[in-house]
Amino acid sequence: MSIKQPFTDLQIKKSAGGFYEGHSVEIAILSKAIMVALVIWALVWPANANGVLGSLNWQLLEDFNGFYIVIVGLFSFFLLVIALLPQTGSRIMGSPGEAPEFSTFSWFSMMFGAGLGVGLMVFATAEPLGLWGSNPVVLAGAAVANSENAIQSGYRYTFLHYGFHAWAIYVVTGLSLAYYAYTRGMPLTIRTALTPLFGRLMNGFLGHVVDVLGVVATILGVSVTIGFGVSQFIDGLYAITGMQWMMDTTGEAPAPGTVGLITGLVVIMGLSIISAVSGVGRGVKYLSNLNLVLSIILLLTFVVFGSFLFAMTTYASAFVDYMLHYVSLSFGAFGPQSAADFAAALPPEAAPFADALRAGATNAWGSFDAFKSGLEGDAAALPENVLAAAYAAGEPGRQFGWQAGWTTFYWAWWIAFSPFVGLFLARISKGRSVREFIIGCVIAPALVCFAWMTILGGTAIDLELTGGADGAIIGASNTAKLFVTLGQMLSGGFLAAITIMCVVLILTFLVTSADSGILVMNTIMSGGEQQTGIKHRIVWGVILTLVIGTLLIAGKTNGGADPMEALKSAMIIGALPFTMVMGLMCIALGKALYRDGLREKAETAPAE
Repeated sequence: MSIKQPFTDLQIKKSAGGFYEGHSVEIAILSKAIMVALVIWALVWPANANGVLGSLNWQLLEDFNGFYIVIVGLFSFFLLVIALLPQTGSRIMGSPGEAPEFSTFSWFSMMFGAGLGVGLMVFATAEPLGLWGSNPVVLAGAAVANSENAIQSGYRYTFLHYGFHAWAIYVVTGLSLAYYAYTRGMPLTIRTALTPLFGRLMNGFLGHVVDVLGVVATILGVSVTIGFGVSQFIDGLYAITGMQWMMDTTGEAPAPGTVGLITGLVVIMGLSIISAVSGVGRGVKYLSNLNLVLSIILLLTFVVFGSFLFAMTTYASAFVDYMLHYVSLSFGAFGPQSAADFAAALPPEAAPFADALRAGATNAWGSFDAFKSGLEGDAAALPENVLAAAYAAGEPGRQFGWQAGWTTFYWAWWIAFSPFVGLFLARISKGRSVREFIIGCVIAPALVCFAWMTILGGTAIDLELTGGADGAIIGASNTAKLFVTLGQMLSGGFLAAITIMCVVLILTFLVTSADSGILVMNTIMSGGEQQTGIKHRIVWGVILTLVIGTLLIAGKTNGGADPMEALKSAMIIGALPFTMVMGLMCIALGKALYRDGLREKAETAPAE
């Protein structure tokens, strides 16, 4: 029985001349229109942009929090199934018998480079410390915040956010693109991944929409990454120079101010654009090698001067704990708690004060003591046991707020970043089997992330736990925690040298991330071409700079405490449509693998 051949005649109409020569005019214009509109809105009406983005973001979280959690869990189990099945896992992404393009060592090295990025520099200390103080187990009252018994649960969720689930998001996109590109000779672009479902429709407007969603998600994902990185870059410069003009000192701890953030952004994006114009971009490989060397030096510094034994003990116990809770972490989604549900859960004595009690009881970032101290009037006079019961009644609301603020934010960030990382993983994996790709690109980078988080973050926790830091690391801003931890470990000239090295490392990570992100945008708009014109890289470099800059300014409007707030809201909103595209990618890839297996059986069956 013959099986119908797959659709591979993907045609992306490109301009034959002019400014957009070699690019899809429809994708380019639509993508730029969306981004320019966002920039103008944030620049002319920053307060309105910040408020509307925040409001829309929270509405989407209330409606789609469960969707984000469950679909990422499905991604990880989908990949597990196709890796384990012999007929799908053994399939080679290339022509039959084709050898891998890169050696296994080079392949792993490049994946390690992809894993050790700006996110890990910012959150290696901030993530474990933050989750040590607040996680679902602490919110449920089963562990005390910032205590020894909260370490395990803190790392359970740290590993969740940087582990197999996170890399599964990247691999769903990367595997979909690589499979069609190397087994069917199709363009390495987003719409290709949906051809098994929609066929020729991907040649028209629907295909343009899919690619535009990929471009928008990439821009917003890269923007958040660069936003965090710029903030840490300014924190590092402040640690070295002590220049006050870069910082906002009105809060409890100094944090990068608007002037400092915009200055740092212009410097970093300027270097990225110069790299594109001068051809220095060809040296990204050497910058990546430098990044890897400096990362190893930083890691060894923590191994030698930090709490290495504590970190390795934590690594082993946290990994076992993470795997034991893998299924519940994958599908344990929370929904918002309504005022009526909260009131119904209150003890009778507290029912008349439901409105006064609800805000504090459902606050995921507070504590029972903070809840009590925030009450006024008759509500504050309620007996201790009644207040404890009222606080317990708000636990579902706290759990939802925590999950939406931590886990769902991360899933949206990884999803928005997945066209970028997915394309990179696809490019370096030609000739690999599906099983090799999944195991190599999910497990290996995740294990590196775990080590990074436990060695750097574990040292920071140990310094706080033993009293050496005396709250200094916990009290620092997220992007300053790395430098404060180094200050607690080291002193003198060595501290200055390591701090300068960290600033250089952050700078090179940011420049290569921005440059690579711009390249991915142009790759999508050129129908999968890897070589794109310099002028387009300049234009998108400028657009990316304006998007980040205006949203950072909008985030600080009207006394906003977090300049990243507008950026994060825009990213979560922009990631939602692409999350749906990724769900369709899984269905399409499952269909393609199954149908290709049937074709092979039909072709090898003996003639009757």
